[in-house]
Amino acid sequence: MEPRYGKVGVFGMGLLGGSIALGLRERFIAGEVHAYDLDAEALDAALAMGAADRVHTTPGPWIGELELGVLAAPVRALPGLAAAVAPFAAPTSRWIDVGSVKAPVVAALSAQLPGFVGTHPMAGRETPGMQNAYAGLLQNAVWVVTPTADTDPASLIAADELIEGLGAIPFHVPPDVHDRLVARVSHVPYLLAVALNLLIARDAERERLLFLAAGGFRDLTRVASGAPEMSRDMVVENRDAVREALADLSALVADLAATLDDPAALIAAAQEAKRTRDALPVVKRTLLPRVFDVVVALPDRPLELAHLTTVLGEHGVNIRDIEVLKIRGAGGEAIRVGVADGDDQERARAVLRAAGYRTR
Repeated sequence: MEPRYGKVGVFGMGLLGGSIALGLRERFIAGEVHAYDLDAEALDAALAMGAADRVHTTPGPWIGELELGVLAAPVRALPGLAAAVAPFAAPTSRWIDVGSVKAPVVAALSAQLPGFVGTHPMAGRETPGMQNAYAGLLQNAVWVVTPTADTDPASLIAADELIEGLGAIPFHVPPDVHDRLVARVSHVPYLLAVALNLLIARDAERERLLFLAAGGFRDLTRVASGAPEMSRDMVVENRDAVREALADLSALVADLAATLDDPAALIAAAQEAKRTRDALPVVKRTLLPRVFDVVVALPDRPLELAHLTTVLGEHGVNIRDIEVLKIRGAGGEAIRVGVADGDDQERARAVLRAAGYRTR
């Protein structure tokens, strides 16, 4: 079987670019992957992890051999990067970017690169860098595609096929609509996480607050642990949509403050929020396969998690997902293990109980 593309270039070997490069190789989409980055350590990691066949620190004639180019640099760097590679790009090549802001990027890059299609995979984690890349990051992710009236239809089809080939789900919206939507589900939540952490950092009781902060606070503020520079670029480049969303959020917070004197109104708002949150899980949108959970009380001993997973594996139970639900020091941990179906769920419970674990 021949790969879909002969040579593909990935420009920017961070978490997202590295994950795409790994997916191109693991899924045999590219015969040869070229990685470009100014950071030699990122390129060394790409070679060591098998994400690239060849690496480059400068643009050059090698770009003319590419059938597909993926621009995975930070948003603010994309126009400059496109300008640097455009003189070498073959007229028949196709290009996509994966930036988190689309309207200004699509306007700039469409005029610079042949067969360009703006895209944005809704995938990431709080640990950046090539060293944290993995192809599974893209599996079942919603991957936004932002065509315009000038987008080449064949290039748009090719972009959709590439996204599906990497295991993700293409979702089409205009660039400006994308920016308004992600301001509300990604950019403002990031700023809210920053604000909540600053609420603690600038309080006179900072140390006590940090000690008291539990799982709910950690979940709400997780995204603040990402790379500050990349997150800054993300929100600054989308400032108009972010300001609009922040204004709406401020009004909602003011309304909630008013409900402190109206318990019935607070309950109504909380119930509406609960209905929205309960409708949110990706599994309900059928983008991810359903998993069946088993919750296990795990003793606080070395190698205990390894023993648990080994017991399940020896009895033919395949783990689809795993999560630490809580950590309470010497009391041990609760682990959520996700399996494929109800039969595996019952078998896992029986096997673990026989091995001395408490489950539910």
